[in-house]
Amino acid sequence: MPATNRKRCLVVGLGISGLATAIRLRRIGWEPVIVERAPDRRPGGYFVALFGAGLAAARRLGFDHAIPDRSVPGGRTFTVTRDGDREPGLGFSDLAGDRRMMLRGDVESAAFDALPADVEIRYATWPTRIEQDGSGVDVTLEHGGVARTERFFLVVGADGLRSTVRRLVFGPHERHLHRLGYMTAALALPGPLGGAPPRDGISLFEPGRALWLFPFVDRPHSLLFSYRTDDVDGQFTGRPADRVRAAFGPEPAGPLLGRALDELDDADSFLFDTVEQARMAAWSSGRVVLVGDSAWCVGLYAGMGVSAALAGADLLGTALDRHAGDVPGALRSWESRLRPFITGYQRTGVRGRLFFTPDNQRQIALRSITARGTRLPVIGDALRSLRSRSRVNRERDFDIARGSSSAA
Repeated sequence: MPATNRKRCLVVGLGISGLATAIRLRRIGWEPVIVERAPDRRPGGYFVALFGAGLAAARRLGFDHAIPDRSVPGGRTFTVTRDGDREPGLGFSDLAGDRRMMLRGDVESAAFDALPADVEIRYATWPTRIEQDGSGVDVTLEHGGVARTERFFLVVGADGLRSTVRRLVFGPHERHLHRLGYMTAALALPGPLGGAPPRDGISLFEPGRALWLFPFVDRPHSLLFSYRTDDVDGQFTGRPADRVRAAFGPEPAGPLLGRALDELDDADSFLFDTVEQARMAAWSSGRVVLVGDSAWCVGLYAGMGVSAALAGADLLGTALDRHAGDVPGALRSWESRLRPFITGYQRTGVRGRLFFTPDNQRQIALRSITARGTRLPVIGDALRSLRSRSRVNRERDFDIARGSSSAA
């Protein structure tokens, strides 16, 4: 086996976490090699939000200017019923703080374009074995039916919720994944949804199930179905679109929900998955480290997945630079700094399930009262002020690497 090049690092995964990590490590003089199981880049993606913590990291990584803000200025949000009745509602446009709205693919494209040209990317390639000693990591990579073992100074698992790196090094998925008992289906609509004004945010709430239409200033809505289930495994039997339709039955769908379900039926591809969090005692083992959803998936309901991925990658490069030559020490320092914030994001993700999918009629009614209050001159100003000073909002906007509010 050839001697280890101390700056050669394997990054597994070409998503936001992997791209951001490769950019950051290249900046401190490392030589990242990215492997991606898919045969090419995956286009598109669903609605995401980017808050202050992520924007600050993207700024340092050099691509914040390329991430569009598709938010609708002064956008309106409504809650509707199956019969078409509507009233003022609460949506992402009501969240305080430094934030942008976009598609996941917008962030990935910005990061990909910022990746230095000398960073090697290997598609249709994935690890099948990872073994390490005190000076490096031997990784067997498979491509085209051929296995080849290479040695790296560090391995970064940035390969998502069901990470291959995590399974090989830390054990089975079941040991680290925690289900919240909800399913989601999401897609970016190819065109306008009849009956939905293109720049209005629209939601439909019933106990344990919800429909969201997220508006953009320059493209059609992004569609999200969210529902509670006691049988997560059963949701993966049969056609996903049929499972979603069954979850919103047996009552007649009505005009808007019916059209949304039809869009899901006709879609060539969409996200359909259980809402889970990754909960691990440690995010690294020797010279192998997990980042993003592989390590700490905060769950869709936290709204911080992209921001956490960028902040974690940015901080990882800082720790490795400060602890040059001591990779395990750098990883311990990095995790010690980052973990309290991730814990807060995960806590928000658990609580946020009720914002996205209220459990009962009382919660739905309380939401309606709050939405109406937000639109009253004095009460609305007070509610917005309280929201801007809340712990959750401070966490979203806190620049972890700098140790201050991103707006400071």
